[in-house]
Amino acid sequence: MWQESAEQVVALRSGLTTGSCATACCVGAARALFAKQFAKSIEITLPRGKCVELPITQYSALPALKGMQSQGVRVETVKDAGDDPDATHGATVFVELRLSETPGVVFKAASGVGTVTKTGLLLAVGEPAINPVPRKMMTEHLQNYALTYEYTGGFEVAVGVVNGEQIALKTMNGRLGIVGGLSILGTTGIVRPFSCAAYIASIRQGVDVASSNGVTHIGASTGNSSEAAIRQRYHFEDMALIEMGDFVGALLKHLKKGQIDKLSLCGGFGKLTKMAQGALDLNSRKCSIDFDFLSTCVKQLLTAQGREDSRILERVRHANTSIEVLNIALAEKLELAALICHMAQQKAVAIVASNIEVEVLAINRQGEIIASSAVTANKESED
Repeated sequence: MWQESAEQVVALRSGLTTGSCATACCVGAARALFAKQFAKSIEITLPRGKCVELPITQYSALPALKGMQSQGVRVETVKDAGDDPDATHGATVFVELRLSETPGVVFKAASGVGTVTKTGLLLAVGEPAINPVPRKMMTEHLQNYALTYEYTGGFEVAVGVVNGEQIALKTMNGRLGIVGGLSILGTTGIVRPFSCAAYIASIRQGVDVASSNGVTHIGASTGNSSEAAIRQRYHFEDMALIEMGDFVGALLKHLKKGQIDKLSLCGGFGKLTKMAQGALDLNSRKCSIDFDFLSTCVKQLLTAQGREDSRILERVRHANTSIEVLNIALAEKLELAALICHMAQQKAVAIVASNIEVEVLAINRQGEIIASSAVTANKESED
C-alpha cells in the first residue's frame, strides 16, 4: 500500500538514469586504468551541461583478453531513481572497461543488459540495448580522458546490471524484442518523478498560474521533445507550457473549469494512440500499445481509399512498435497520424469545458510535428 502523504507539500526528489550510472562507471574505470586512482565518487556532465556526482561502490580487476592492450577494470554504482517508482531503483549498474588497439568506442552487453532482436527501435538488430544518448555520454567522457592522458587507442565498454534479466521481467522489454536483460536509458541523464500525486498537483498549479496571469492558450506536452516542438510552433513563454508527462487525464479534468481558451496538446505518436483509445494515464505500466486497434485504424483509412489489403493489416498487428506501424502507414500513403490526432482530440473535447478549443499534435522520434487534429471549439459540434 502507498504510505499516507504528508500534510505539507514536499518536493519530489529526482534521480539519475542508468545511462548516467554507466557514464560514471566509465569515468571511474578510465581514471583507474590511466591514473591508478580509485575514487569513491565520480563527477560527470549531463547532456544539458549540469554536473552531478555519483558514488562508486566497487572496483575489480579484469583479466587481459586477446587483442586488448592491458587488463581491464570493472566499476560499479547503485542507481538512485529518486522518488520515481523505477524498476531499476537500487540496482547495481556496472561497466567493464578495456583498452583496445583500434581507436573508437565499442559497446557490448554484459550480464543483465539486453540485446535488440526486433526492428522498430532506435538501435539495429543485434546491438546491445544501450540507447544513443547514454552511448554519446560515455563516448564523450572517455574521449576527454583519452585527450588528457594522450591515449590514441580505443575502448571496449561492456555495460551490465546485476540481476538485470530478472528486473527486466517487470518491464516491457520482452515485448519490444529486447532479450536477455534491461535497456540502458536516458535522454537528459535525470529521472524525474512522474508517478506521484505531487506531480499531478504541479500540473494543476501550472494551469492555475498561467490562467491567473492572463495566459489564454497553453501547450501541454508529454516530454522534452514534444515541449520543444510546441514551443517552437507557437513561441510559447515558459508560463504557457505544461509538462503533463503521462498524466493527460489530470490536465484534462482540471480544464473542466474552463480557465483558458485553447489547449494545444503535443505528444509522441505512440502515446497518442493510447489517448485515442481513451487512456488518461499514458504510462506503460498502465497501458500498452494496442496493435489490433491500430490495425482497425489502418483498415478504416484503406477503406476510405477504396482499398483492401490484408497483408498490410497483418503487418500492423504483428509490428514491434508504434513507430513501425507509422512507417508502414507512411509507405502506404495513409494519414494514420492525423487520424490518431483527431481521435485523441475527440477524447479530450469530451472532458474539458465546452468553451475550450482543443488541438492534438503528434511528433516523431526526431521531435518534428508530423500531424495535427482539427481544432474543435465546442464539444457539442462533435455530436
